[in-house]
Formats: sequence, C-alpha cells, structure tokens
Amino acid sequence: MSIRIQQVSKSFGSFQALHPLNLDIQDGEMVGLLGPSGSGKTTLLRMIAGLESCDTGKIFFQDQEVTRQHVRDRRVGFVFQHYALFKHMTVAENIAFGLDVLPKSQRPPQQEIQRRVSELLERIQLPHLAQRYPTQLSGGQKQRVALARALAMQPRVLLLDEPFGALDAKVRKELRRWLRELHDELGFTSVFVTHDQEEALEVSDRVVVMSQGRIEQQATPQELYHQPASRFVYDFLGQVNIFSGQVQGKKMSQGEAWIELPHPLKAEQGEVFLRSHELALSREPVQKAHLPMQINAINLIGAEVRLELLPQGWSSAEPWEVAISHQDFNSWQPQRGDRCFLRPLAGQFFAAAEASVTPAGPEPLNWSSSTRISLAS
Repeated sequence: MSIRIQQVSKSFGSFQALHPLNLDIQDGEMVGLLGPSGSGKTTLLRMIAGLESCDTGKIFFQDQEVTRQHVRDRRVGFVFQHYALFKHMTVAENIAFGLDVLPKSQRPPQQEIQRRVSELLERIQLPHLAQRYPTQLSGGQKQRVALARALAMQPRVLLLDEPFGALDAKVRKELRRWLRELHDELGFTSVFVTHDQEEALEVSDRVVVMSQGRIEQQATPQELYHQPASRFVYDFLGQVNIFSGQVQGKKMSQGEAWIELPHPLKAEQGEVFLRSHELALSREPVQKAHLPMQINAINLIGAEVRLELLPQGWSSAEPWEVAISHQDFNSWQPQRGDRCFLRPLAGQFFAAAEASVTPAGPEPLNWSSSTRISLAS
C-alpha cells in the first residue's frame, strides 16, 4: 500500500507543528522518520494513522483519499512506544483483542481468530508464552506482542512510534533485526518514528530527516550519510567535528591552526565538518594540516578507541572526538594531557550562510592521496 502526502500541515494553537510538506512512500517500503524532539515526526505519523486531522493538504492510500476518513476505516496498524497492552489479558487475548471487538458483521469466525493468533505467536517466537500476562514478560517480549496485535488486523499500513525507545541497547538491536526480517517476509508498508540515528540507518529503506516541522532531506541510508544536504543533517547523523576559519585559496585557517584544502574554494569564510573516523592522528605536525590538540580523555569502546581532544591555539565550540583502532592505540599508548596533531582525510565544507535562510550546500572534500599516519614510534 503506497502513501502519498500532499501539502499537509498542522498547527496546535500558535505553534506550527508541521509546515506544508510532501512525501511519497512506496508500496512495501520501510521509511524511518528521523529527527529531534519537536521536529514534527510523531505528528506526521499520527496524521497518517488518522489520529490527528490535517489543517491543510491531502493524504492518499494508493489512489484513495483518506484525509477525512476515520481511523477505524483506514486499516492501519499502530505500535506505541510503551506497548499499551491490557494487563488483565493474556498474551493470546491481547493479540486477539482487535479482532474480538469488531462489529459482528466484520468479525472473523472464532476459529479464524485463533488461527491468526497462533500463527502470529509463531512469527514473534513466543508460542510458549501464550497464556502469560504482560507483567510476566520482558520489555522485548511485550513489544513483540504489541506488534503481533497490530498485525492481527491485517493492516494495509503498519505505523510505529518510537517502537524500541523503552528498551535497552542489546534488546533494541535484536528487535530491529527481527522487525526488518519480518517486514521483508510479509512485504507490508511501514513507517516508524525514531530519534536514534543508528536505528534509522540500519532498518530503513529510506530515511526522512525532519527539523522544526519541515523535511530537511529524504534519501537512502547510504546517500544520507555520505551526501548530507545541509549542516543540520550532517550534524544530526553522528558525532561531527567542526573547524571554522577564513579561506584564502586552498588554505583555511583559524589562530594557529590551518588546513590545506584539496582545491581552492570561492568562499571567504566557512566550516569543515569532519567525522571522528575521517581524521588521522600524529605526534608531529603534518604537511597539509596544522591542527594542534591536547588529549583530554581516552575511552575504549568496542572495536575502537575514542579520544576526546581539546584544540590548542585555536577555538572550537565543542571538544573534538577521534576514533582510532586498538592496534594504533597500543603502538603509541597516548596518555591524557599528551599533545598531538590531526590530519583530515575526508569531510564537507559549508560556506558561511550569513543572512541566508537556507544554509549553503556542502562541498565534499577528499584528500584521496592521503594515507593514515602511523602512530608507531
């Protein structure tokens, strides 16, 4: 079931929750609505479901307009962050609830309801817990039951509002993988809301990044990460280090720090955005950059070591973060307080926006001939 949103907007009193926007979701696609709190993503999801009305615009399922259609007539499954399971009902009864309360003319025979419940219990891998109550389940099990309850109605569209937000990191990862496999197996159209960048990039066919009631960018996870359309998108998707400075030809400088750019830029002032893995670390200054730093903290996290660095002789709004391998870390054994230097490997340049409402687009920077600098003595 495809979804087409045309010039939809929504206000709550004087607050503009959604500015007029357009969005097309293809049949069988899984789309993630990603953004910070207050960006309008949940409002948009509730409008698709029919739980909120539109101030302007139209919503279509396939070629049928559903803008004013009641939520019960849209055949939409909705999964909430906090499960919303009935505590006095067993797992099987919770899954069957939506079918049991249908008008008699629409209600499937009891044998069909039991068949659907049994099939869904197998799909969510919880047939052995059919007679347990929600209080006897873990958070991950509760969320599976909530999803099965939504699927029992055989919805045309599945909508999920922060479905894994209340779970711990390990369970979230397991359920993300399971949901993606279930989606691919059943082929339903689904839209989910999240503020977790990793979750959106891992699960979605396409990610819609929202900010202040507007769509900043919509793209595949790969395109979004490697070709961000604005400062906001680049900064929102993971840890970003920002070097601000004056540009003269191929050189960009601030205080004692400077970077030799891969090619001359027309802008006189701007910012270079660099992710933590797009930087190499050295004990001494390098030929194409002079970014002196002092190591402020060292964190061994999983497969990498993250160093928090403080600029020396120039300023930055935030400490910088650089990720290096355990092998590089062990060959040098840097300590807190040590002085070091950075060299950029890839990044994005944004010209100063000045009075412009729309930020200047990014210009990719690639020091492709560069290689990482050995940390060995």
